[in-house]
Amino acid sequence: MAEFLMVYHGGSMPETDDEIAHEMARWGDWMNSLGGQLIEPGAPVGKSKTLSASGVTDDGGANPVSGYSIVEAENIEAALELIKACPHLDSGTIELAPLIDMPV
Repeated sequence: MAEFLMVYHGGSMPETDDEIAHEMARWGDWMNSLGGQLIEPGAPVGKSKTLSASGVTDDGGANPVSGYSIVEAENIEAALELIKACPHLDSGTIELAPLIDMPV
């Protein structure tokens, strides 16, 4: 089995306590549906800085990251099937990439 990094882009934060509870329940249901294939639930992230050879900017880049998770699947097509029900897709996008084992 391979591991895949899910990088969340965009999306929105719930504003009221009821919206927060509703979204947390949706995310919990989705994460539970993945069972052992959810390797790392990850977390939302704050505003990022972009570092390049010419310096640092506060813009977060062309498509700022809003969170991440790691899943396990046989291949990228199977991973795509796992994540197609992710609640984030209601308001944002998900970038999916295989993690490559590096010799230590």
